[in-house]
Amino acid sequence: MRDYKNLEVWKIGRKVNKVVYKLTGKFAKGEIFALVNQMRRASISVISNIGEGCSRDSDKEFIYYLIISMGSVKELECQFYAALDVRYINETEFDEIMEELDKLGRKLGKYIKYLKVENDN
Repeated sequence: MRDYKNLEVWKIGRKVNKVVYKLTGKFAKGEIFALVNQMRRASISVISNIGEGCSRDSDKEFIYYLIISMGSVKELECQFYAALDVRYINETEFDEIMEELDKLGRKLGKYIKYLKVENDN
């Protein structure tokens, strides 16, 4: 069993989660049950699925959970575009979080590819 706390993708995911909570805390109060809730759930989903996947018996199962995490990263990207469109965040905040999400997505993709290659051998 892997220790998710040692994985770089989990550490980056935690950092992203912290930023998501900070930024969404400034959104309009009317968004608390809409966009804020959705973004926070997606953010939590990233790190939760990495953690849950680490408890699985096989790399194949672990990869499945990493792919779900990747989907949540993409969901967050779309939601941040929506937040930018309605000016809940500014361009600088948008650029910074998108950079982190891109980094997380790339790392997840590389890790998934690595695990798939390892299992093919």
